[in-house]
Amino acid sequence: MEKKAERFGLNNTSGKIIAGIVVIGLIIALATILLIPKTSSAMETGQTRTITDMTGRTIEVPANLSRIVITCCGGATHEVMVMGGSDKIVAQPSKCIMPQLRVIQPRFETVPDAGSFDNVNVEQIVALHPDLVIASITSEKGNTKIRDSGIPVVTVMTGRGNMSVLKQEFAMIGRVLGTEKEASALLSSWDVHLTRIQDRVSTIPADQRKKVYYMNGKLGSTDGSGWWGQEFITAAGGINVAEEMGTVQETTAEQIIAWNPDVIIISRNKGVFTVNDVKNNPQLSSISAVKNGQVYVCPTGAFWWDRPSPESPLGILWLAKTLYPEKFSDIDLKTETRDFYQTFYGYSLSDPEFDTFLLTDSPSSK
Repeated sequence: MEKKAERFGLNNTSGKIIAGIVVIGLIIALATILLIPKTSSAMETGQTRTITDMTGRTIEVPANLSRIVITCCGGATHEVMVMGGSDKIVAQPSKCIMPQLRVIQPRFETVPDAGSFDNVNVEQIVALHPDLVIASITSEKGNTKIRDSGIPVVTVMTGRGNMSVLKQEFAMIGRVLGTEKEASALLSSWDVHLTRIQDRVSTIPADQRKKVYYMNGKLGSTDGSGWWGQEFITAAGGINVAEEMGTVQETTAEQIIAWNPDVIIISRNKGVFTVNDVKNNPQLSSISAVKNGQVYVCPTGAFWWDRPSPESPLGILWLAKTLYPEKFSDIDLKTETRDFYQTFYGYSLSDPEFDTFLLTDSPSSK
């Protein structure tokens, strides 16, 4: 064996040297493999995030967003804001921004308006170079135009759906922004508020629950079971007299009289119908709500409290206190509101600001 090794020019020493070279070579090769950059597909996975929006579409969005255009109302701006993304908003419909929100976030005074719903300015949106657009599930015509320009569109519900669906939307926006922790905090706050309300109203017998007519901007416009007004009323322990209407929103004074609601709630989100407008309407004089003075305008904070937004539990608490004051006499709505604004908007709400939320009528009607 030794002679065979010598015949090939090998001996014990040279064999050990060669073995050592082989080992060193393997180490270098392994190190080289470890230092090779990741493949492009792996890098792309790290640069994007896959989400499912409220239409069920699967969308790739940038993992690190810096520019968002919003083309709808429905509290979309507020959702982005309470989850830490307000500085990323580069356009939004001015009609959707309440005065209080402009105070909380002064830069919204100068953020451009690139249109809303189906009436969008695609050229302006493209010129803003957004990473994505947040749009309404109800405006597919406008959304298609934006998608055709190559910009990802993430849809939100804007008034449709129920409590469970809205919570899904909050979680989805948290994933879009990469702020799941903030979304989780908002959802936990909702659960605490709504559970407390439910615990109190659940003891009210069905025949003692207040019948509510929700007036959506004008006398004959309301919300049936297919709209947020249903959630707003039932979560507060009331009975929506228009529940059977489903997604139909137009009714008549004759039908309202037949329903004979105990309470009428006036929304400001589609008009400025006032308490006095209802009280002074001779057609409605026989309704229990009018005879007993149970007609109220729903408060408006940084968004309408009777519409879906991060602030919705405050509106539901207000309605529960309005319907059943004896059940909620120990709860201070001002304290609850100030705590919410400090926690989620990072804003110290003053007493005069809170008082403006609860104005019960327009100045012109007094």
